[in-house]
Amino acid sequence: MTAPLRRNLLADQAADQLLGRLANGEWEVGAKLPGETTLATELGVGRSTIREALRMLAGQGLLRARQGAGVYVERTTPAVAWEGVLRGQAIAEVVEVRNAIEVEAARLAAARATAADVAAMRRALTRREEAFPLGNRAFVEADIEVHRAVVGAAHNGVLSELFETFVPRLTEAMIDMIELLGTRSHDPEPDADDHRALVEAVATGDAAAAVAISRAHLDSMLAAVQKPG
Repeated sequence: MTAPLRRNLLADQAADQLLGRLANGEWEVGAKLPGETTLATELGVGRSTIREALRMLAGQGLLRARQGAGVYVERTTPAVAWEGVLRGQAIAEVVEVRNAIEVEAARLAAARATAADVAAMRRALTRREEAFPLGNRAFVEADIEVHRAVVGAAHNGVLSELFETFVPRLTEAMIDMIELLGTRSHDPEPDADDHRALVEAVATGDAAAAVAISRAHLDSMLAAVQKPG
């Protein structure tokens, strides 16, 4: 029998324990759960707490109540977390716009960058490296400075204007992406090699490499936020 829960825990913690039992295979798909009284006794909580926990799990598509027949298992693992899916879709739209602006900017920058442009890109790279311990917002803002320098090196006023208009939305989306994916929890300075390679491709005038690096970086980002589950 499962160890009783302390009385001060709420329904979400009862739901977590029931979810664990589902995941461990205690009840298979199609099985009928024990009654509220039995579950309440096993978990050491009131029937109203169990009732709320069962509603929570039903809301995740795990359980289904059948009128007059009890509660049955629909699935043993939660469905996709839709809040995360919606956040991912919003970020993906921003990344798609980045593709439209930044890949072309990389191509033009490789053909047009001056020595001063290259120096500005390298300074931005250094600031990005220095920003990684300063928190997500500071890191994202420093990251965007690298891309701003590449866009500036394209010497296309319309492209620069589009990018600057886009920066506030871009900043918030990239912060949200880091928080959603936990990107910096396992790599405090993610994609550092991609950024260095992009700057070097622009500096050496290799337009094909600059385009390929920029596109691959953004495509990888897009795939990450669109990954199901």
